[in-house]
Amino acid sequence: MPQMNLPIFSADVQLINPILGTATRDGVVYYFNGQMPIFQHAESDLSAFKMYVSQLYCCGNATQSELIRTFGLTSSSMKRWVKRYRKGGSAAFFKPPTPRSVAVLTPEKLAQIQALLAESDDISEICKQCGVKENTLRKAISTSKLVRLKKTPRVI
Repeated sequence: MPQMNLPIFSADVQLINPILGTATRDGVVYYFNGQMPIFQHAESDLSAFKMYVSQLYCCGNATQSELIRTFGLTSSSMKRWVKRYRKGGSAAFFKPPTPRSVAVLTPEKLAQIQALLAESDDISEICKQCGVKENTLRKAISTSKLVRLKKTPRVI
């Protein structure tokens, strides 16, 4: 008598591999082992998706190639998510982003540097006077935050 292979998936489930599948129903993404749902998240919840896909790989339930193929991911994204999961666990995907440091070139500092640029063309000297890195000052000039005035030669 022929036997049926388990697990059995319903028709709307897309297979990740022979034991895992996924389906989206009413804006919710479900992950299945056979008929048993093992995880779910809102379709718009990208952090939960990244976390769970990484978890599936790290726990040995699916290979990266299976997950990439099923969800249309890039291998670099998958590797980045796995690295984040291994380093910080599930919580790493739900932490608020770390704020950037305070801008070095405040409006007051820009005004000070612009005044010095009007007097002198020596960027390295201006950087020493203002306590700003030369690279920062050159970038501000290239992005037009500061204008470097060309000195005209004196006619005698």
